[in-house]
Amino acid sequence: MAKDGKKAGTPRIVNKQARRLFHIEETLEAGLVLVGSEVKSIRLAKVNLKEGYVRVEDGEAWLVGVHISPYEQANRQNHEPMRKRKLLLHKREITKLFGKVSRQGYTLVPVAMYFHRGRVKLEIGVGKGKKLHDKRQDLKERDVKREMDRARRR
Repeated sequence: MAKDGKKAGTPRIVNKQARRLFHIEETLEAGLVLVGSEVKSIRLAKVNLKEGYVRVEDGEAWLVGVHISPYEQANRQNHEPMRKRKLLLHKREITKLFGKVSRQGYTLVPVAMYFHRGRVKLEIGVGKGKKLHDKRQDLKERDVKREMDRARRR
């Protein structure tokens, strides 16, 4: 077991689209209310965070649009793959997130899902959507960095 409480071999599912499509200004760690078959599917890394987002309703935070594949050995007790999942956050954190999202152009996106001390955690990012020119600028910077690394190696 590693010092940070993570077991070797537990997956870290990352939403690569989140950093490409949004300027992530702040991140927050939240727990999830899950069914046993969902946890087993997450251990097998059968999760798609791409289309997911977080919605604040009635003072509660919900993870919507995340697909967790059904666990093959679960039989009829299996879970629904696209169901809404409740996030475990303090009231103060929820109100803080709601205040940031109420500004125009901001949204809550899942950045990563991982295990911490045997519990599934979700890293949420407060992001503002990138424009086309921002995406092009990021590609340009990445290409320049790659060229510099190549030149250093020679």
